[in-house]
Amino acid sequence: MKTLYDVQQLLKKFGIYVYVGKRIWDIEVMALELDHLHEARVITDQDFMQAKLVLNHEHRIEVQKN
Repeated sequence: MKTLYDVQQLLKKFGIYVYVGKRIWDIEVMALELDHLHEARVITDQDFMQAKLVLNHEHRIEVQKN
């Protein structure tokens, strides 16, 4: 898992589609949904950590843009 698209595809496997309107908000909601999937133990720890790294990286990029 290397891109935001990969994280979106992971969430999509569980019927989770995120579109809030602003990219930074989408990233934040995806992080929350990812936390819920991890708490429910339906994704592996490795998938969770990789996805969180991607989301944190993308979030930092968006913050720097603004």
